[in-house]
Amino acid sequence: MIDEAGMRHLERCAELAEQALDAGEEPFGSVLVGGDGTVLAEDHNRTVSKGDQTAHPEFELARWAAANMTAAERAAATVYTSGEHCPMCSAAHGWVGLGRIVYAVSSAQLAAWRAEFGAAPGPVREIPVQDVAPDVIVEGPVPEFGDRMRELHRRCSAPDA
Repeated sequence: MIDEAGMRHLERCAELAEQALDAGEEPFGSVLVGGDGTVLAEDHNRTVSKGDQTAHPEFELARWAAANMTAAERAAATVYTSGEHCPMCSAAHGWVGLGRIVYAVSSAQLAAWRAEFGAAPGPVREIPVQDVAPDVIVEGPVPEFGDRMRELHRRCSAPDA
């Protein structure tokens, strides 16, 4: 069960995903929250603007955490994100030693939506976070965000629709 503060963080992730879409990026946003509940960093997808398909917000937050937090601080932190981590981001999360992940919608949901919208599948297989980083505590999907995130991904797949 996601508490009220967690729902606010997921709401911010959805806002960041919408900002990304409005900037011509894919709609993904993430927030890194310290063990004391303080928002430490946030980002949205920047794969288009950076010309780098690894510029996912979850990966960027893992890099930020590695550079700015102790191992104990990272372990106590939570990454809230609009979509479940891809395998690359899951691995970064695990290698850096970040704590819990809370995601709004799953990779399976995203893959199903992309197929429904006629979009090409992503270049990397959807693999649950736990299959990549088995020691990470993961919560999601959160049904309250399904319709909103589906619409953002629909807009991304068919921007003129």
